[in-house]
Amino acid sequence: MEIRPITDLRNNFKEISDKVHSSNEPIYLTKNGYGDMVVMSIEAFEQFKDKQELKQRIIESETLQQQPGSKYYSHDEVFDMMKQTVKEHFNNGNSNIQREG
Repeated sequence: MEIRPITDLRNNFKEISDKVHSSNEPIYLTKNGYGDMVVMSIEAFEQFKDKQELKQRIIESETLQQQPGSKYYSHDEVFDMMKQTVKEHFNNGNSNIQREG
C-alpha cells in the first residue's frame, strides 16, 4: 500500500498514473496528514467493482436461502430436471425443434 500527499498528484501525475497502471494497485492520497482520496486505474476499479457486486450477490443468495419454505436445487438436480423435461417433450411427439434466427 502506497500513501502519498495529495500534492504529488499535481506535481508527479505521470509517475502516479504509470504506477497505478503497472502495479494494478491503488495509491492513497492524504491532505493535511489525513486520508482524502484513492487513485487507481480503470482496470483496477472495474475489478474492485466486479468483486463488490459478486459479494453482494452472494449475500443476497445466502439471505434467500435462509428464508423459511425456500427450495433450492443443486446443479445436478437442475440438470436432471432439464433432461427429464426434454425427454418428456420428445416422448409427447413434440420433436420439432425450431431455432430462433
